[in-house]
Amino acid sequence: MLETTIAAIAPLDESAMAAARELHGRLTKPAGSLGALEDLSVRLAGLAGVCPPPLPEPAAVAIFAGDHGVHAQGVTPWPQEVTGQMIGNFLAGGAVVNAFARQAGASVTVVDVGVANPLPEPPTVDGADPAVLDPTAPRLVSASVRQGTRDFAVTAALTRDEALAAVCTGIRIADELIDAGAGILLTGDMGIGNTTPAATLIAAFTGVDPLDSTGRGTGVDDPTYARKVAVVRAALALHTPDPADPLGVLAAVGGLEHAALAGLILGAAARRTPVLLDGVIAVSAALAAAAFAPDAVGAMIAGHRSAEPGATVALRQLGLDPLIDLGLRLGEGTGALLALPVVTGAVRVLHEVATFDSAGVAEK
Repeated sequence: MLETTIAAIAPLDESAMAAARELHGRLTKPAGSLGALEDLSVRLAGLAGVCPPPLPEPAAVAIFAGDHGVHAQGVTPWPQEVTGQMIGNFLAGGAVVNAFARQAGASVTVVDVGVANPLPEPPTVDGADPAVLDPTAPRLVSASVRQGTRDFAVTAALTRDEALAAVCTGIRIADELIDAGAGILLTGDMGIGNTTPAATLIAAFTGVDPLDSTGRGTGVDDPTYARKVAVVRAALALHTPDPADPLGVLAAVGGLEHAALAGLILGAAARRTPVLLDGVIAVSAALAAAAFAPDAVGAMIAGHRSAEPGATVALRQLGLDPLIDLGLRLGEGTGALLALPVVTGAVRVLHEVATFDSAGVAEK
């Protein structure tokens, strides 16, 4: 599955992008006056291979959840059980991502790709799964590869086969959501301790010092932060991951949700569907996706700039500029959802704004 997905990923369509630039030049606005929105709409035309590109709707958020053996190193004060508890909150509709998804009219799919502890029973309405009675209700997909990764401070987090299985899960979810009609995919994540593998992945793929890729996650104190940086540094020395071997990097120091997100991005790129990236977990996965298939970057949109320093490092490596910068560091897909109207607006301009000729407006 991975090989055929990578083979289907192609560069952006230059003729469609040229048509989008030409159309922007005829719309009733000064040339370049919409700044980054114009560049985004041109890229989306190139991705779709047509101008104007389809409106990016409906939107589907995919939240991949997993746990991490490196939690044993004391990199976060939060107990690992919170991962499963938050999944229950997602399914009950009580998390921030749910509030933002309702505002945006986006569906929410939660994928257990490697949660360590038993998940709570999903909520029911009159004894039935809410997703059956209401297609817009959050749904849970059980696709566990293993119950959490191994401690990569001691050994590889995953085998290559396990990493591959997680990547293929992400590809499969992308296909399912797009087949169901999604016009844009949004990345989400949940996993206590997952900013530590994200920082390690970013350092591995970009070559920056762990001090530059590692942040405070949920807001850890100074001793915990120092320990976290030391763990990242030691893991890189132990495994010496090769950025030219993205599956090996994911296996050595990644998380199951990071690998699955890389697969989601690859799956979206293969289907010429935009994928709106959330925070540091998403962009660390995006680095892996770009290492698998450089042209996959054409499908990526940076939703926001996470407060985690590694996110800026990763975005710079990918050549992506974030649409919003609000100091967010929650994850879940929240920043991507807030950026979604910006993406929709960029495309809607090409569909709905009159040209100078059609509106009878004089040009300079």
